[in-house]
Amino acid sequence: MAKTIVVKQIGSPIRRPAVQRATLVGLGLNKMHRTRELEDTPSVRGMVASIPHLVQIVEERG
Repeated sequence: MAKTIVVKQIGSPIRRPAVQRATLVGLGLNKMHRTRELEDTPSVRGMVASIPHLVQIVEERG
């Protein structure tokens, strides 16, 4: 089984650059306080690291 991380959206994309909004959509998030379980890959980690003010890692599984 692959390692996964649970990512939660904690910030609003309102009045943010389009790139940050697109990163949220790429992670599968679009509304406040939504969570997603994603594969723990370098690309996903990079996306999370690029918008630390909008998302947080809730849990690491595996």
